[in-house]
Amino acid sequence: MTKIAFGGGCHWCTEAVFQSLIGVSSVDQGFVASIGEESSFSEAVIVHFNPKEIPLNVLTEIHLLTHKSTSNHSMRKKYRSAVYVFSEEQYQDINLILMDLQRQFNLPIITKTLFFEDFKPSEEAFVNYYYSNPEKPFCKTFITPKLQYLLKAFSGYVKS
Repeated sequence: MTKIAFGGGCHWCTEAVFQSLIGVSSVDQGFVASIGEESSFSEAVIVHFNPKEIPLNVLTEIHLLTHKSTSNHSMRKKYRSAVYVFSEEQYQDINLILMDLQRQFNLPIITKTLFFEDFKPSEEAFVNYYYSNPEKPFCKTFITPKLQYLLKAFSGYVKS
């Protein structure tokens, strides 16, 4: 297993997206901090995955397409658009993947590649939020459409 962390939108949404994918063994929902200017905690998830079942470039593409990865909106401090890496090799790989994926977008991708520094898990009541509460209005409004998009665009990677 390998791990990578993603931040960009609500971690309830991000958690549900990655929990739905084959090759993902677990998703830790919470808050991630990097170093330097990005040392404050921001909503994110740590994804534990098997790269033989779901490659890092596919996970990254899904991440970019399931949050506002080209929008520098007013909530970016709370919802930092980032891929948090655990090694120099991952840092290089993610930067190449982001450059390659930029061709799919009309606007510049604002997602940063940052080194993972620290993690604070969410309160237990919020872990596995979507799959525990799929009928809640928030889930129906924001998460269900993302999962429907996954089924349409990445059906070969979605758990049955």
